[in-house]
Amino acid sequence: MKYRQIKWLILLLPTLTIALWEYVRHAFLLPYISMDMGNVLSPLLVFFVTLVFVRYLFSILEKIQEELRQEKEKQAALIEREKLARELHDGIAQSLFLLSVKMNKFGRKNKLEQDPDFIRMKQTLQHVHDDTRQAITNLKHSPSDSSESWTESIHQYVDDLTHTHLLDVNLDWRLSETTLSRKEKNELFACVKEAAMNVIKHAKTNKIWITASETAGGWICEITDFGIGFTSESLKAGLGLQIMKDRAKDMNWNFSIQRKQNQTTVSIKKEVT
Repeated sequence: MKYRQIKWLILLLPTLTIALWEYVRHAFLLPYISMDMGNVLSPLLVFFVTLVFVRYLFSILEKIQEELRQEKEKQAALIEREKLARELHDGIAQSLFLLSVKMNKFGRKNKLEQDPDFIRMKQTLQHVHDDTRQAITNLKHSPSDSSESWTESIHQYVDDLTHTHLLDVNLDWRLSETTLSRKEKNELFACVKEAAMNVIKHAKTNKIWITASETAGGWICEITDFGIGFTSESLKAGLGLQIMKDRAKDMNWNFSIQRKQNQTTVSIKKEVT
């Protein structure tokens, strides 16, 4: 039912009700119902029809208005995301690309291509550039525009990792959609993506295991790789790890990272007390 039709029904229904009642009363019920009794029944009948039908129409109207409000908010958010993506592309991304070109030129001029410090600087710059491009891509595609479920988004992300970064990803996702709230889903997905990007950047391996399952008191999600591992210095300096720790802390989750039997495991766990 359209918005305009609902408004007209709300306006006309009480009038049509009283008109129909007066016709029936005078045409058929006058010998049985006195004028005084009919006058008493008229407002009661209008009140009953309003309570049953008009109230239902108002609920539909409020639902339509709420959907329109949410759609406007989504459109406004999408416009802001696109604006921010353009600013990142035209500003930071272009500056990083220019800096990369100048750094390569500087390295060739001073014969620093094999210098370890220079190589690390180039790698860091490339990582920042890749992160910026990924952020631009994420901003251009709002998650609210997708009709796919959260679990389908996880599988789609794994497919993207396989084709874009040539990773061999083993996914075992047994976490129900209803187990987590919407905010928890977004935060956990962000942690999984951050952990996967850390493997791509630092672990020097092309295999990764992502598992998630429900436990007796909540759920657990683990990201495991057989890469080169980490040092205490890299743990302190790692921005990605700190972001995951902060996300987990904000959500009251348990976060841990372990190196055991040549494998590194990032664990995010929720325990319900």
